[in-house]
Amino acid sequence: MARLGLPVFLLLCFSLLRLGSGRPPRTRKALSPQGDDVRSQIERLWQEVNSLKEMQALQTVCLRGIKANRKCYLTSEEAKHYHEANEDCIAQGGTLATPRDLLENNELRDYAKRSAPGSRDFWIGVADIVKEGQYVDVNSLPVTFFNWDRSKKQPTGTKRESCVALSVAAQGKWHDEVCRHLKTYICEYIIP
Repeated sequence: MARLGLPVFLLLCFSLLRLGSGRPPRTRKALSPQGDDVRSQIERLWQEVNSLKEMQALQTVCLRGIKANRKCYLTSEEAKHYHEANEDCIAQGGTLATPRDLLENNELRDYAKRSAPGSRDFWIGVADIVKEGQYVDVNSLPVTFFNWDRSKKQPTGTKRESCVALSVAAQGKWHDEVCRHLKTYICEYIIP
């Protein structure tokens, strides 16, 4: 699509320019309204092309991962530190997944179990790096849903363990962890 899209777009732009310039104008003022109209049409077309590219990329992610709760989720193939995992999700147009309720948490747990059967823990987008005990998502918004593993007295509350992992082994319960540990992770992508 990307190879074919640019030539088609350029052909369309060229056609619009030819249509708009049926006869050469005699003065510079005569060109201005028509030129502005063509420029605005080209700008709108660029916006549409970029929007279509984003939708195509999102559909590709949804096909490789799962679609639930107006989001697409995709697990990583390699383990990374928490911050590297977050940067990787952002580079792909998403963020680390942040479950907002028990249903979403359980869907992530089940998907993680199916998609990466060898992994026990997955980084999610919850941390208390800035202020101990004040958990926020990757956009620095307060987290209101928690699924701590209370049987293991989570969260432990130590300053070293500031990043949160979802444990498949503990049925989707959360635990805080040292951010430098290597873990697989789950990215989420908002469906427009």
